[in-house]
Amino acid sequence: MTLRQCKPLHIILILLIAAACTGCTSFKRWLNEGFGRDGWQHPEEVLQALNLKDGQFVADLGSGSGYFTFRLAEAVRPTGKVYAVDADPGMNDYVAARAREERYANIDVILAKPDDPLLPESGVDLIFTCITYHHLEDRVSYFKNASKYLRPGGRITVIDFNGEGWFTRLIGHWTPREVILQELQQADYSLQQELTFLPNQVFLLFSYRGR
Repeated sequence: MTLRQCKPLHIILILLIAAACTGCTSFKRWLNEGFGRDGWQHPEEVLQALNLKDGQFVADLGSGSGYFTFRLAEAVRPTGKVYAVDADPGMNDYVAARAREERYANIDVILAKPDDPLLPESGVDLIFTCITYHHLEDRVSYFKNASKYLRPGGRITVIDFNGEGWFTRLIGHWTPREVILQELQQADYSLQQELTFLPNQVFLLFSYRGR
C-alpha cells in the first residue's frame, strides 16, 4: 500500500506513528494513553485476572508512560514493588517523576537493554508485558534469559494485538497468537491460562518449566 492509496485518516495515523518514533515524551504519552484506551484495554479486568497479592514483585516490561505501572503498584501495595522497565529514557524519566509526585514509593524505574530487562537478582513474581512483545527481537533468547529473574512459581503475561482490524495490520504492531505460543514454548514456558475478553488482543499467561 502506498500513501497515494491510503485514506486520509490512514495517512494521518501513519504520520503520527512516524512522529512518535522520534517525537517528544508528551506525544509518546498521548499515543500510549490516548485513543480511548480504557475502553478497549479493560485495565481493571486485566488486573483482576492477574490476581496479584500484597507483597508480590512485578516487572512492567515496556512500561512506556506507566499506563499499567501505577495500577500494578496499587495491586501489590503496601509491601510489594513494581519495576517500570523500558528502553526509552524519556518515558522512564516521566514515570519516575510521576511516581515521586504521587508518592509511589514502591515503583522503581529501570533503563533496560534491548536483550535484557536488567531486573534485580532478587527476582519478580510476574513479568508483565502489554503491547510490547512485537517490539522485542530474538524473543526466544530474550525470554530464556528473562527466566533467571523469575522467582519459583513466577509467571509471564503477554498481551499483544492479534492483527484483527485494519490499523494493527497496517502498521504491523501485532503478533499472531500461534507465534507467541511457539516462541514461549521454545523458551521453556508452558501456557497456564488464556483469557479472551480483550477485543483485538491476545492475553496469555505462562509459567516457566525450565527448573
